[in-house]
Amino acid sequence: MTKEIVCVVGARPNFMKMAPILQGLSAHPELRAYLVHTGQHYDEEMSRVFFGELNLPKPDRDLEVGSDSHALQTARIMTRFDEVLEERKPRMVLVVVDVNSTRACSLVAAKRGIEVAHVEAGLRSRDRSMPEEINRLVTDAVTDLFFATSPDAIENLVAEGVPRSKVHLVGNPMIDTLRLHLPAARARRAAAKFGLEEGNYALVTLHRPSNVDQPDLLHRIVRALEALSVRIPVIFPVHPRTRGRIADVGVPSSPALQFVDPLGYVEFLSLQASARLVLTDSGGVQEETTALGVPCLTLRANTERPITISEGTNRLLGTDPAAIIPAAFEVLDGGAVPPRCPALWDGHAGGRIAAVLHAHLSPG
Repeated sequence: MTKEIVCVVGARPNFMKMAPILQGLSAHPELRAYLVHTGQHYDEEMSRVFFGELNLPKPDRDLEVGSDSHALQTARIMTRFDEVLEERKPRMVLVVVDVNSTRACSLVAAKRGIEVAHVEAGLRSRDRSMPEEINRLVTDAVTDLFFATSPDAIENLVAEGVPRSKVHLVGNPMIDTLRLHLPAARARRAAAKFGLEEGNYALVTLHRPSNVDQPDLLHRIVRALEALSVRIPVIFPVHPRTRGRIADVGVPSSPALQFVDPLGYVEFLSLQASARLVLTDSGGVQEETTALGVPCLTLRANTERPITISEGTNRLLGTDPAAIIPAAFEVLDGGAVPPRCPALWDGHAGGRIAAVLHAHLSPG
């Protein structure tokens, strides 16, 4: 008998992690994936681009919840997802990462007595001011099957009382997607499109409210990027909301500092792969730069992905923009961490996850 697994995506980082899992599940015909897109990231054009580039199937159901406060968005997701589970009555719900959709859908499934599998379980920043940290804690509290990307995540789960037998170290499905699309990304040569020389520019991606919603702090970040652009060209794909905030604090006139529109997955990967360094506050970018061997400077006080520091190319700068220039110049002067990549970040995590799901759901 076919066993249905409802697979949930809600925001763009979910897409990159879900694609290899769905591909892995296709090797087990007795497991049927039913894809639900909550619509948490509701930009139709960007969603279309990501689904197309990653060869994700069209969602079986789009909940179209859109944007709102955390409470209202979560409530809408829970109400609409509950209707899906009432109709489908699946064997399991599979959620990924740490967005509101992850928390909301796992809670609904648990209340209905449906098993929950969580991909990227056990990641902890220990900073409860981050909404993502609350989502991680709540999701793992109701999870039945835990998929970890790194040993530190397993240690966190065991310390919280999760039986080790329920936790599986499978690697990182986001890196599956990266390795699959890297040849196309390199062939895209996105740097040339923006008048940049490969290996001779800095790529910036910032989106966390702690960095972009405080005018004084954002002003200091932008001025640091302007100072950095004197030494090396800087390109910053900016979300429209953040672009408006940058305009409020004053857009610098440096021709070597480019603010561009958000990019599709392959084009952004192309820029990452040939950057001299990356400045970010994104957990996913910390992982991708580690796999690519590109120096990464993270403008945060903490990270839920410490393996990108201990076994990768990432370095935490803290929250003071004054740290940007000395750290960036150190990289440019040859002080970058030698490229390393964690074990099992080898492009086969999706297959491992599917194999564990098959074994877990098979009789006996």
